[in-house]
Amino acid sequence: MPDDRQPGFGVYVHWPFCAAKCPYCDFNSHVRHQKIDEERFAAAFARELATMRARTGPREVTSIFLGGGTPSLMKPDTVGAVLETIAANWTVPDGIEVTLEANPSSVEASRFRGYRAAGINRVSLGVQALNNADLRFLGRLHDVDQALGAIRLARETFPRLSFDLIYARPNQTLDAWEKELDAAIGHAADHLSLYQLTIEEGTRFHALHAAGKFSVPDPDHAADLYRLTQEVTAARGLPAYEISNHARPGAESRHNLVYWRYGEYVGVGPGAHGRFIEDGKRIVTFTEKMPETWANLVEARGHGVIGGETLTRSEEADEFLLMGLRLTEGIDLARYEQLSGRPLSSRRIQTLQEENLVAPVGNSRLRATSTGMIVLDAVVADLAR
Repeated sequence: MPDDRQPGFGVYVHWPFCAAKCPYCDFNSHVRHQKIDEERFAAAFARELATMRARTGPREVTSIFLGGGTPSLMKPDTVGAVLETIAANWTVPDGIEVTLEANPSSVEASRFRGYRAAGINRVSLGVQALNNADLRFLGRLHDVDQALGAIRLARETFPRLSFDLIYARPNQTLDAWEKELDAAIGHAADHLSLYQLTIEEGTRFHALHAAGKFSVPDPDHAADLYRLTQEVTAARGLPAYEISNHARPGAESRHNLVYWRYGEYVGVGPGAHGRFIEDGKRIVTFTEKMPETWANLVEARGHGVIGGETLTRSEEADEFLLMGLRLTEGIDLARYEQLSGRPLSSRRIQTLQEENLVAPVGNSRLRATSTGMIVLDAVVADLAR
């Protein structure tokens, strides 16, 4: 489908279970050693989706994303049931992007064929590294051969494929990362997500890092790795369209663009967040994180939402800035003014331009420069004042 730059309306479904908890991960994921009652969770997804439909009203869905956790641990029948429920609640045009996250260690040919038959047309693989030592450090259950096998199988099965890598790992040199990235691009179909390793509070890595068990690159070296990433991907035809995401033109993640263009989305499942317009106001929802508690709530009252808020115009405008300036296409200045009730300060824009942190795009848009992307939080804070 052609990209009309419209924000869109997405549906996010969170499958919270993993085979193991990665030491860097702060997502809502849980390990269960007993068999998961997939029929129960599919029924709970259906009830919560129906509740969200009652809140959003009739809408046309522009993308669907099954994330986690590890959704590729679900049976294809479960995935199919979830997709059928979404289509029963909202209008789902043919050919929209429908993504499922998968780990190489849980990839099977029959399962992939089942997902494709159920309606998945894009897979996002959590590869994370292309050397076995770093895969072990990152707590991954697969090795490089399994990762490459999963990539090959995904390319054979699905029209579209993305995979993730984590860089700025301990002792990672520019030369080593350039070789690994070059190899990754050789295997990529049309999209790569390339994230710097960050030490998140509450993770095992946070405790190990605090105890001095390992160190990550200092900010200057991390910035050099980021710049190298931009140069190599651009030269190989997968330029950045967002800080951490790279694609051949036309292959950008439509679902993630919903977030970055400040569109609307519903989130269902344990720990899912949503942002959509209700009664003319943009509201935020978030659900219970513990899977079994979430399922109990849904069965009792039709949803697992335990909190949320209604955003003020100022809060909407700040979020729009924070999300939109992550994109190389930048933000629509008129939409910012519509959300906030005031234009961005021309004086602040000029100062940031003089510092080579932002740049105009024609007369109607503003983007962060490559230098500005490295210090984006500071740029956004300055513009939002």
